[in-house]
Amino acid sequence: MHAQIVLFDGFDPLDVVAPFEVLHAGGTASGGAVTVELVSAEGAREVVSGAGGLTLRATAALDPERADLVLVPGASGRVGEPEGGEVSGEAPTYGGVAAAAPGEVIDQPVPVLLGRTLATDLPALLRAAMDDPSVTVATVCGGSLVLALAGLLEGRHATTHHLGIDLLDATGAHAVRARVVDDGDLVTGAGVTSGLDLALHLLEREAGPRIAHAIEELFAHERRGTVWRAQGPVPAAL
Repeated sequence: MHAQIVLFDGFDPLDVVAPFEVLHAGGTASGGAVTVELVSAEGAREVVSGAGGLTLRATAALDPERADLVLVPGASGRVGEPEGGEVSGEAPTYGGVAAAAPGEVIDQPVPVLLGRTLATDLPALLRAAMDDPSVTVATVCGGSLVLALAGLLEGRHATTHHLGIDLLDATGAHAVRARVVDDGDLVTGAGVTSGLDLALHLLEREAGPRIAHAIEELFAHERRGTVWRAQGPVPAAL
């Protein structure tokens, strides 16, 4: 399984780093059965997170034809001027949206940062991934809202950060208040730390429970809650 984790300006670092570490370690434990890279819709570039200007490098362009798994994080913070002065130089523009410059401090509300992705090439690339049954699309936290705002989750079961559940529901998705929701080729995680649980679940699906358990032990992390699926009888009101 080759995984591509998407970076966009204002991304939440933990949404990215937690799944990256789990999948990378899973690749080692499985003898290379899992590989992972950081990508962006625009290609290789420095991408500024929404956490104090922390920057990660996308090493390639998002390409659903090369990926078995595409993972979309949520956003963090508020794109503004950096603390302590102006950013030197002109930021490049992607899809009509000026990219944050390395070192720039993100200073926009999370919904604005998520909405900015709609003016880039990301929605079209995610649609291509969603249309390919051989590709699993996963999200952490507000990443599901990126898909939802692009009109890609209508009729699908998904979760997101608890503050975005109503918005997710309003887009036509079936919002589920669960830590991880497995809807086949769409797997979504709730709050920020759910990225660990989501990645371990994906690792278990791909490489098996023994590999996933070994990584769970390595990171001293025990998954929480039941992975929700649209299976079994509907529970009676409690």
